Amino acid sequence: MFGLFKKFKDGLSKTVTAIASKTAALFGGKPIDASSLETLEEALYTADFGVETTEEILQEIQSAYKKDKTLRGQQAAEIGAAVLRRVLAGSEGRLEDTPPSTADDGAPNPTVIAMIGVNGSGKTTTSAKLAWRLREDNKTVVLAACDTFRAAAVEQLKTWAARLELDIVASHTGADSAAVAYDAWQAAKARKRDVLIVDTAGRLHTKANLMEELAKIRRVLQKNDPSAPQHRWLVVDGSLGSNSIQQAKVFHESFNLTGLVLTKLDGTSRGGAIVGIYRQLKLPIYFLGFGEQPEDLQPFSIDNYVNAVFGLENGN
Repeated sequence: MFGLFKKFKDGLSKTVTAIASKTAALFGGKPIDASSLETLEEALYTADFGVETTEEILQEIQSAYKKDKTLRGQQAAEIGAAVLRRVLAGSEGRLEDTPPSTADDGAPNPTVIAMIGVNGSGKTTTSAKLAWRLREDNKTVVLAACDTFRAAAVEQLKTWAARLELDIVASHTGADSAAVAYDAWQAAKARKRDVLIVDTAGRLHTKANLMEELAKIRRVLQKNDPSAPQHRWLVVDGSLGSNSIQQAKVFHESFNLTGLVLTKLDGTSRGGAIVGIYRQLKLPIYFLGFGEQPEDLQPFSIDNYVNAVFGLENGN
């Protein structure tokens, strides 16, 4: 599991640097002082941990310092890590926890994952990477190219599918996305696939149009399986930090989200926003994206995330 921890550490390197480079005294072997606590506060805000989490971490470190004036950086880091673990408790999403859906004849239906989010969030590439990862976990998967509004999206997903040798159901740009979703479900069922991943549109002419398009896809899928889509995941660009919380709230109100995927974390120092987003929405986090390669999409792990952020080397 050390390799997985290294993925988190490398992928969050800019967030780690934003904290560790400003807190050398705190994370070194010297006793902490008021100056190092102030530096830590600045670093936590820079990394977008938000007011609540930053204050909790500082208060617990200060409380420990009052009891033990020899408190050192490593101990302070462990206290901060413990706060994050507590805040993130229950945040790990696990696909295997989803009970299988079955048809009237008792045959299994495909589990449907609808990937939702605005254009530019990495939704289409994440759909392909997720399909690859599930296949690596011995799941059979079909991709549905339902972002028919954006010309490049269908071709982009087709290119990924060809590169990774993935099953895909697609139509032309401007096609009825709900019809593509329906056909894809039928194909996944006929081929006895375990999972159907639906890449949806991220932008139409108005927000109302987008929400209606998503609702239509959902209604059509439910004609095949009333429980579909079992997963409705919002794909969030991690570089947006806490600014993405309002976006997530809008999608959640309209589509009753069941989980989150955060992407592009390798290119930002704002990796602390994961904590704020979870605090606000209490939606499980299923995957984090750390780069361009399929293997850079990793299942979210509280321990690996927390240990990487605070520079603790005993990651799982």
